[in-house]
Amino acid sequence: MRNLAKPSGLAALVAAIGLPAWAQQAADTATQAVTGAVEGAVEGATTAAGAVTDAAAGAAAATDAATTAVAEAVTEVVPTAVAEVAAAAGPVLYEYVKAVDKGDVAWMSISTILVLLMIIPGLALFYGGLVRTKNMLSMLTQVFAIVAVVCLIWVTYGYSMAFSYGGGLDQWVGGFSKLFLKGVDATTLVPTFSNGVWLPEYTFVAFQMTFACITPALIVGAFAERIKFSSLMVFVILWVTLIYFPMAHMVWWWGGPDFLAEQQTLKLIAEAAGDTAGVEAASANLAANGMLWNWGALDFAGGTVVHINAGVAGLVGCIVAGKRVGYGKDNMAPHSLTMTMIGAALLWVGWFGFNAGSNLESNSIAALAIINTFVATAAAGVAWMFAEWLLKGKPSLLGLVSGVVAGLVAVTPAAGFAGPMGSIVLGLFAGVACFLFVAYIKSALKLDDSLDVFGIHGLGGIIGALATGILVNPALGGAGVADYTSVPGTLQVAPYDMGFAFMAQLKAVGFTVAFVGIGSLVLFLVIKLVMGLRVKQEDEREGLDLASHGERAYNM
Repeated sequence: MRNLAKPSGLAALVAAIGLPAWAQQAADTATQAVTGAVEGAVEGATTAAGAVTDAAAGAAAATDAATTAVAEAVTEVVPTAVAEVAAAAGPVLYEYVKAVDKGDVAWMSISTILVLLMIIPGLALFYGGLVRTKNMLSMLTQVFAIVAVVCLIWVTYGYSMAFSYGGGLDQWVGGFSKLFLKGVDATTLVPTFSNGVWLPEYTFVAFQMTFACITPALIVGAFAERIKFSSLMVFVILWVTLIYFPMAHMVWWWGGPDFLAEQQTLKLIAEAAGDTAGVEAASANLAANGMLWNWGALDFAGGTVVHINAGVAGLVGCIVAGKRVGYGKDNMAPHSLTMTMIGAALLWVGWFGFNAGSNLESNSIAALAIINTFVATAAAGVAWMFAEWLLKGKPSLLGLVSGVVAGLVAVTPAAGFAGPMGSIVLGLFAGVACFLFVAYIKSALKLDDSLDVFGIHGLGGIIGALATGILVNPALGGAGVADYTSVPGTLQVAPYDMGFAFMAQLKAVGFTVAFVGIGSLVLFLVIKLVMGLRVKQEDEREGLDLASHGERAYNM
């Protein structure tokens, strides 16, 4: 409000021109009237403005209250209404879009290369350093040749036998619908473990090919320094065909999360409609998985498929082949622990692709597999080192790197299921157990498992597979078991049942040991009968580098 104490313009004008007294009085009266009118108008306007402000505030409060009421109604009433309508309408067919993420493709491509790094040069150097100088080159050749041969077998018929529908034999082995990669091209996709997330099929083919390559390559360490190269090549071809591909199918063959969601909704629709045939068809499709998968067996990255598989085959092979010439008498110490340490380090690095890559996606479960591959491995290495230090008097490099590999093996089936603390416990237990077997039990059984394939891969794989059924428990920090069907289209964590989970793992381990043991025994005996398994004694004494390959690893 402006200051009214100053003379108004009218009063100043009257004073300036000197009007008579009566005129001056009239001017003053008029001025007072105008001033009063202005003040009254201003006060009225102020009062009116306040009233408008109060009214606006009241309107805003009313609006807020109405908005809150509407929101509460929507939150509480609408979902109920929608659920009632949905229930009345019945299940709706599950529809999905196949989405490919470039980040997943990049991660899986890197993982594939990392697994190859594990084998060549990783495994080759690890095994090569453990044999005597005269057999170094033969070990490198065997591992390298196996990789090349299995690569070709895989794309010819191996992928089809492992990862395609097998008809009446589907729970045990795939068919030949993808022979020579028929129907596989740059446009075909395969599911991951998340609804709506897919990978190029070529990416999956290449990744799984590396698993098929490393598994038979692991076996050769059990009968190193005495096997005929030709017999080994025949054994590898038959073994991957009759043992590895069926095992991979039985453990890892399934339709994927979107297929399960689709078939589950079809089953619910058929049940609602009273369509018995539809229910049976959907149920059959839901069960169209590998036998061990249907048992509920968990194997994140190859505890049964790779390590128990290779370990048991190696055990059978070393028994059938017999002991090396001079075993228990001659010095058979590793010729280069430097090479072995380099190989072990490459194995550890490559194993991140092996374990975390098995998630098929670059997400939090891949991160879990990575940290578990760190801590379980470290725990096993430390456990072996201190156990050897305590019982043998000195901690050795060979013991340390052997413990590291034992930890990598043990955590493989649990990598994406166990929590980090559970993985540490697993690593500690596996490190000590594998040390005791290698240091004491093997010699007591008089086994010439040259490079401890069963003692590390077989036993470590068994320990890891059984422990997975316990460590997957969310109460122990585990990720839980995936449930794709209770709410089709979303990934739920199933209620944990320790009895069921552990028994599923126990059944899977028992079946794998029996299937691989019997199958490998038959193959070894047939090859031994037909073409012989071992080189001549004089060739073995000379060394397989010169006797089998005509060259030396070192010319100094």
